[in-house]
Amino acid sequence: MQGRLLPPIGDRIQAFPAGEWERELSLVRAAGVSGVEWIYEVAGEEDNPVAHDVGRLRSACEQNGVAVESLVADWFMDRPLLEDPAARVEKLRRLASQAAAAGIQRMVVPFVDASELRGPADVDALVAALAGLDSSGVEIHLETSLGPREFAALLERLPDPPFKANYDTGNSASLGYDPAEELAAYGERIGSVHVKDRVRGGGTVPLGKGDADLRRVFELLHSLGFERPLVLQVARGKPGREVEKTAGDAAHVRELWEAAA
Repeated sequence: MQGRLLPPIGDRIQAFPAGEWERELSLVRAAGVSGVEWIYEVAGEEDNPVAHDVGRLRSACEQNGVAVESLVADWFMDRPLLEDPAARVEKLRRLASQAAAAGIQRMVVPFVDASELRGPADVDALVAALAGLDSSGVEIHLETSLGPREFAALLERLPDPPFKANYDTGNSASLGYDPAEELAAYGERIGSVHVKDRVRGGGTVPLGKGDADLRRVFELLHSLGFERPLVLQVARGKPGREVEKTAGDAAHVRELWEAAA
């Protein structure tokens, strides 16, 4: 996850590192990973190359041997799509077009916290808003707090491509969902996975300190033939040791993934 290889911005666990994103790309390989999930948010939007200079982003990635595997559109956390559907879907369309120009194939759109889907009426409104969206060939991965059946029902009403599910191990653990029930309901539609750990009903904690059963989740993903990159969205460590922390987390997750095969 972008921003995790640099000291935190204020008290935020993740944020677009405006002014330092090129330096962060130079650290990716040293952290034991080959790519990043890009953050696009309201803060720093004017400096984000996805919006203004995709050529510069592509050049920096090529120079550092790094891939932008996906983009998480946290912009919609501050500007919930359902507050102004027509304008926000147009923003989503433009962002997908820019992502495609940058060579990014997947975009995660969060519907959690302030942008949470709060019932059937919200689900109906979202389906109506997304009808006919031109995503420029970019997959649109929905991240929600819906239960397994409700999320599966939503996905059934949206075409694949471009719509898929984002699965977040920590969020599901915090909500008390059963991974087996979730993946049985919509596992075939999972397009991306965020790996983190959370205590049930609580926040993010270091891997292995919460209620996310990563070994079980990875076994289920293997059974579905999931072979896409895993995105580390883990708890932060001591400021100044971000590269070492990420390298350790990546090695740990890689070991768990291989053991679950």
